[in-house]
Amino acid sequence: MSVMSSPVEFLELLAREAAAVEFEGPLIAARAAGLPPERLAELEQAKVVALRVRALLERRRRREIELSGLYDTASDLAGLRDLDDVLRAIVHRARILLGTDVAYMTLNDDERGDTYMRVTDGSISARFQRLRLPMGAGLGGLVAQTGTPYVTANYPEDERFHHTGEIDAGVGEEGLVAILGVPLRLGSSVIGVLYAANRSARPFAREEVSLLVSLAAHAAVAIDTARLLAETRSALAELSAANSTIRAHSSSVERAAAAHDRMTALVVRGGGMEDVAAAVTEVLGGELLALDAEGRRLARVGEIEEPDRADMVEAVAASRTEGRSVRRGPLWYAAVVAGAENLGALVLRPDGALADADQRILERAALVTALLLLFRRTVAEAEGRVRGELLDDLIARPLRDTDALRSRARRLGVDLDAPHVLVAVGDDAIAATGSARQRVLSWATTYASTRAGLAAARDGRVVLMLPGKDAGGAARAVARDLSRVTGRPVTAGASGPSTGPASLATIFTEAERCLTALGALGRAGQGASTAELGFVGLLLGAVGDSGDQDVARFLTATVGPVVDYDARRGTALVKTLEAYFGMGGSLARAAEQLHVHVNTVTQRLERVGQLLGADWQKPERALEVQLALRLHRLRTTTG
Repeated sequence: MSVMSSPVEFLELLAREAAAVEFEGPLIAARAAGLPPERLAELEQAKVVALRVRALLERRRRREIELSGLYDTASDLAGLRDLDDVLRAIVHRARILLGTDVAYMTLNDDERGDTYMRVTDGSISARFQRLRLPMGAGLGGLVAQTGTPYVTANYPEDERFHHTGEIDAGVGEEGLVAILGVPLRLGSSVIGVLYAANRSARPFAREEVSLLVSLAAHAAVAIDTARLLAETRSALAELSAANSTIRAHSSSVERAAAAHDRMTALVVRGGGMEDVAAAVTEVLGGELLALDAEGRRLARVGEIEEPDRADMVEAVAASRTEGRSVRRGPLWYAAVVAGAENLGALVLRPDGALADADQRILERAALVTALLLLFRRTVAEAEGRVRGELLDDLIARPLRDTDALRSRARRLGVDLDAPHVLVAVGDDAIAATGSARQRVLSWATTYASTRAGLAAARDGRVVLMLPGKDAGGAARAVARDLSRVTGRPVTAGASGPSTGPASLATIFTEAERCLTALGALGRAGQGASTAELGFVGLLLGAVGDSGDQDVARFLTATVGPVVDYDARRGTALVKTLEAYFGMGGSLARAAEQLHVHVNTVTQRLERVGQLLGADWQKPERALEVQLALRLHRLRTTTG
């Protein structure tokens, strides 16, 4: 190494992705060359920074590998043929991505009330591969019983779990020490557990737990979709057998065979809802309407109109209960379900009467529709997570590696250098239940992605990044459309436009403050931007800067004595002033709003006069006092 050792050499090491040990080279050469202590200290500091950058790049590479693994898993589901193959692929991928010695999966046995080993990868013990875990016993039995992830760095010595001789013998024969287990969830039910384990003690990071939870979600969907596919194949085989016996006597059975073949081909080649609807109507004739669980149109063939909402809900419920298509007047209804989950309905207005075989065609079309909707959901959830993570990184402080962010955005069809606005949606859009929160986030993700934007959940709120320059218009559109989805007024604050990735964090902060200001100003259920709030917008821009000091001085000089008096004595002079001005100076109406006697209002206002001076009600002073009261409330709310 040359005696001209300098921090630039560490950049060269980073550029060629050198091993961590190579970063000691410049320091060793510098010491050998007898460089002075200050130069050695400078090189030592450069080495530390370079190693941090190398670690960050390594984490990003690993995250990309993990996301690629999740995409590959979604692709496996889309091309599902054999459940065992898919489960083995997921377990193998879990082992590779987490870098563990062993990965395995157990499934619950409802009849025996325990959980049994289903798939293993990296296991060498036959006894371990045959293990059955009672509910609540061992780490896996506890995960299966509670539906909560558990992790231990040293299972044999961990007293949190109920150890049994059979379980400990199997784990000991396999040589496992560190174990992570996460539940396989199907709706609200736990159907099994996915594990990653090491034969030596090691902690599992939070990111590794999240990754294994994502893989477990894919595995649960694979199990459910395989069940649906098996039902569809069983139905096709059943109808094919019937067709072979009565082909010469029943043209309806021939139509059924053709329809099932066509719908099977649709599933294989990844067709859409429009293809399914066209296939059904070409075989059965008439008009067809496909709706999702919220009653939104997925596809339509012909001029059929949406039926009465109450009639449709009753008919779909009957179809779901009976497991058959049902007739109501001229319309036939077939529920689209996945297990116990309602995914939508097919509504058919046939040209003539439907034979039993024709009804089967409609019912099998509903099964195919369920499969397509599940596939679409899996892909959408994976893409939504990627888009949400990108937006979360963009609005985080400090912003790092803008080139990498631009590259990620380009892969999603988003141009970060184009103008964008950020819209923050208020907590009033999210109900208490988790399903309602998920529905709002799902809507926001779809709304943003169809407009080449992004959406994410952050601190209990939902934020959207949308292309364009009209922040106020975007906020009003989001508030209006999301209010229709939730059935309740939604408040949306916006800011922008952006001038590149580096400005997004700032305008996100402004959008949040604008949202809070709308609530403080009594404008809940509306949408607006910072620029549209007038002097309130100026205040929002000043918060946290030197302008905030000017606002504080104005408040102190104008209503400070009243605020201090309330703080010391627990009185309500500020509230009385707000009611008095809000009621146009009417003592009687102010007293009615405050639920006190008129004399009480008079006495309080006299005290205000003593604190602010006798001229506080003159037009110029009154205007300043009203402005100060509004700013005081806004600062108290947003502070």
